[in-house]
Amino acid sequence: MTRIAQIIVAAGKGARLGSTIPKQYLKLAGKLLIEHTISAMNSTDLIDETIIVVAKKDKIISDIISRYKNIRIVIGGDTRAKSSLAGLLSLSNKPPDIVLIHDAARPFVSKSTVVDIISNLKENTAVAPALPVVNALKTIDGVKVDRKSLFRIQTPQGFNYKEITQAYNNLSQNITPDDDIEVAKLSGINICYSEGDTNNFKVTYPKDFERAKKMISLNSYIATGNGFDVHRLATGDKVWLCGVPIKCEFSLLGHSDADVALHALTDAILGTIALGDIGDHFPPSDPQWMNAKSEKFLLFALSELKKRGGVLQHLDVTIICENPKIKPYRQSMRDKLSQICNLPIKKISVKATTTEKLGFTGRSEGIAAQATATVKLPE
Repeated sequence: MTRIAQIIVAAGKGARLGSTIPKQYLKLAGKLLIEHTISAMNSTDLIDETIIVVAKKDKIISDIISRYKNIRIVIGGDTRAKSSLAGLLSLSNKPPDIVLIHDAARPFVSKSTVVDIISNLKENTAVAPALPVVNALKTIDGVKVDRKSLFRIQTPQGFNYKEITQAYNNLSQNITPDDDIEVAKLSGINICYSEGDTNNFKVTYPKDFERAKKMISLNSYIATGNGFDVHRLATGDKVWLCGVPIKCEFSLLGHSDADVALHALTDAILGTIALGDIGDHFPPSDPQWMNAKSEKFLLFALSELKKRGGVLQHLDVTIICENPKIKPYRQSMRDKLSQICNLPIKKISVKATTTEKLGFTGRSEGIAAQATATVKLPE
C-alpha cells in the first residue's frame, strides 16, 4: 500500500503582510491561518503522516498539533529550501512513497487538488498544480511578453520521496530555489502539471488576508446543537457543575464526575457535527472513565469540531435544580468554560432555573442541564 506523507512549511516570517506576528499564526475566523491549512490538507483520508516545519517550537504550534493524529513538528532553516529539506530528512526513518510539500499560507487548497496530485504521482515523479496566465504581460519598458508558456505555480507539490530527497541533497549551496519543483527540475526530474485552483492563493499581502476573511465567511454555515443530561443526587459533600466544585450536602451519581452541565455541553457540540452523543465515545461500561473529569469529554468534542474546520461561536447552558443555588457560582462557571473552550466570556451564557417543586428536580432527586452550542463550519 502506498504510504503518503505531507510537509507543511511554516517557518517564514511573513514580512510582506506587514504584521509583527508570522502570518501563519494570525487569526482567521476564530482559528489560526495554519489550522485552516492543516484542516484543508487533511480533508482526504489519504495522508499517513504530517510534518509541520517551523522556525522554532513554541506553545502555539504545540497546542495546535495536539489536536491532530500523526503530526510532528520539525525545526526548519533560514530559507524555504532548507526547511523543505529538514522536513524530508525527518521522514527518513520511515520513508513514505510519496510526499506532498505545501505552503502554510495557502489555507484554501481543495480536496480535489490534493487527490488529483496524488493520482498523477502514480505515473509521474513530480506533480505541481498550475494555472495559466490570462492577463496580457509586458515588461517595465512596455515590451510584450508571450504568456502561452507561462504558468502560475501553486502548492502542494507532490513527489516521489526518494527522488526529491536526493535532489535536495544534490542541490548546490549557491542556489536559492523558489520552490520544490525547481529543485526537482535542476536534478533532471520531469514535472507533470495538474490543474490549479484560483481559490488556492497564497496569503502574502494585507489584501490577501482580507480576501481570505471574505472567503471563510462565504464558504461556511452556522450549525446549532442541543444537549440534555440528568444525574441522580446522593449523599456527599460537593457537586461538579461546569467544571466548578460546589460544596453542599449531596453529590451527583455517575460513572465519571457526573458534571451534568459539561455533559450537556459536550452533547451539544457533538450535535453540531452529527457525531452521536457522549455515551457513544465514553460509554459508562468502560472502566477507564471511572471518576474521570468531564472536562476531558468536552475537550474531545471541541477537538473533533476543530478537525472538521469548525469554530465555536457561542455556548448557552441552563442548570435545572432546587439546590445548590447557582447564582453565586455563575461567574466562576463562565470563567471555567471560557478557559476550557478558549472562547471569550461574552459568548458564554450560564443560567439556572427550578421546576417550581415539580418533578424529580423539584423533589431534589436529581439535577438536569440543557445546553445549546452554536458553531461555524465550512461547507
